[in-house]
Amino acid sequence: MNIVLERRLEKARWAVVIVPIASFLLALVFGAVLLLAFGINPLQAYRVMVSGSLGDQYALTETLVKAIPLILTGLAVAIAFRMLFWNIGAEGQLAMGGIGASYVALFLSDSLPDPLTIPVMILMGMLAGALWALIPALLKAYLEVNEILTTLMMNYIAILLVEYLYLGPWRDPEGYGFPGSAPFPQEALLPRLWGRVHLGIIFAVLAAFIIWLIMNRSQWGYEIRLIGENPRAAKYAGIDAKRNMVLVMLLSGALSGLAGMAEVSGIARRLYQGLTVGYGFTAIIVAWMANLNPLGVVFVGAFMGALTVGGDQLQVAMGIPAAVSLVLQGAILFFVLGGWVFINYRIRILRSGKQKQAGELNE
Repeated sequence: MNIVLERRLEKARWAVVIVPIASFLLALVFGAVLLLAFGINPLQAYRVMVSGSLGDQYALTETLVKAIPLILTGLAVAIAFRMLFWNIGAEGQLAMGGIGASYVALFLSDSLPDPLTIPVMILMGMLAGALWALIPALLKAYLEVNEILTTLMMNYIAILLVEYLYLGPWRDPEGYGFPGSAPFPQEALLPRLWGRVHLGIIFAVLAAFIIWLIMNRSQWGYEIRLIGENPRAAKYAGIDAKRNMVLVMLLSGALSGLAGMAEVSGIARRLYQGLTVGYGFTAIIVAWMANLNPLGVVFVGAFMGALTVGGDQLQVAMGIPAAVSLVLQGAILFFVLGGWVFINYRIRILRSGKQKQAGELNE
């Protein structure tokens, strides 16, 4: 006797809506149990988190500020995951985007017309992220190197490169020990729209809509979906999986690079220590909670931004470590992934004879 997961040929429409909501509620219950174990009133803690992330104008703007990189990196991860390329490297690609944009701001802005500085920073940030993602894509496509390992390890190379630059050759000589580059010139700063919310929020929403159009209204999007859902059928249809793998990762890296550009130009306005704080890793949660839907990534990214800001407020208001929000994020991911499995697969119990027959049919 053996328990196997059998892929569902059709997904129940009600399950696509109800299961994620139920998964989220179960995650909150699990989080409440953890809070109670530490002697914390979960209702009070959740109330502080909601108030701290959505309760006033400042809280709402801070939530949106956190949402911008989460949406962009969530989109980057989602489009790669749709074709079963497990891009765990959004954090490193974001870092490289920040480096590329910072290079333009620090060393090229004087020679560029002011109106062109921001567009060139955007292009350089996206190009840096795309080229960083290209390396694991080529290794996977043509040498069959596991992309989880390469994208994960390249994160740390990029993070250390950022640290080397802002502590070394790009360090602000007048920073009085502050770990960061010199401030960007005025023409290299993304305009702010509301509080600290900058133009990056427009980039994120537009990117989500464009990716949705690509995935649902274009031939290329059909090819990506087919490769992810049925690689064998895609091969028989003559779809070049290697070529698509490289193109998807270029787009994925470019989106993460755009997130890095937005962070250095819109928030810190310099290359700084807080650039790589885990947005690229949280993006994995965002993508899965959105069921890899680009439009869903916008709302889930905003939710995760609220969860992050609310977790910070727990530390301020109740003296609870901000890591509590990370525990809640992990719980949400665990339950959402569990729900996703039940949406896409059914559990079957096979006896030895049926198991052998099923194996022969799969062959």
